Amino acid sequence: MLKLYGFALSNYYNKVKLALLEKGVPFEEVLVSFGGEGVEGKSPLGKVPYLETEQGFLCESQVMVDYIEARWPTPALIPSDAWQAAKVRELVTYSDLHVELCARQLYAQAFFGRTLSEKFLARVKGELAKNLAAFKQLAVFGPYAAGDTFTMADCAVYTSLPLAALASKIVYGEDLVAAAGIDWKPYVKLIEQRPAAQKVALDRKTDQERALGVARAKAASTGG
Repeated sequence: MLKLYGFALSNYYNKVKLALLEKGVPFEEVLVSFGGEGVEGKSPLGKVPYLETEQGFLCESQVMVDYIEARWPTPALIPSDAWQAAKVRELVTYSDLHVELCARQLYAQAFFGRTLSEKFLARVKGELAKNLAAFKQLAVFGPYAAGDTFTMADCAVYTSLPLAALASKIVYGEDLVAAAGIDWKPYVKLIEQRPAAQKVALDRKTDQERALGVARAKAASTGG
């Protein structure tokens, strides 16, 4: 059986998890944090998620999703037409590299209590606005991210786009995703009609509550 290592607050973990659940592939979840104990030899950079297969370990979320698609092609998460398949992968790349990784620069302040410089925040805001405008040109939302069918693009967009919206709202007081003309909330509601997405959302909420409990206990023990 496959083993998926990581934690349910990670959008990239949830991207892979959603693909597995949509396909009905049996897998075991193993809780491990970034750089956590036991990562050596499994994920070279100590990053999560990573996937244990019968042949060995895989890291990088899109590599895992592509492996899952190749090994369990039904139900398909990518079109059979070469052009349409390329457009789905293009959208995944924009979501992962140009939206999420750009917005990730805000997470330290938005979610972890750090204070970033005004110059840094101004640069990121400009980059994120530019990248979201580009993403909007590619995304279809008709009603799914790449068209009328749920694909691996939705595994990426559903798990990352709300984070970009939330982080920008917290840091700038403005949801830059919505400001770019991307009506993401109805899209999220649509995806969460799917049982697999409901499972991902519930587990994410549970893990969030667990993490908050740990943080509160730590603060109490140190008198914070």
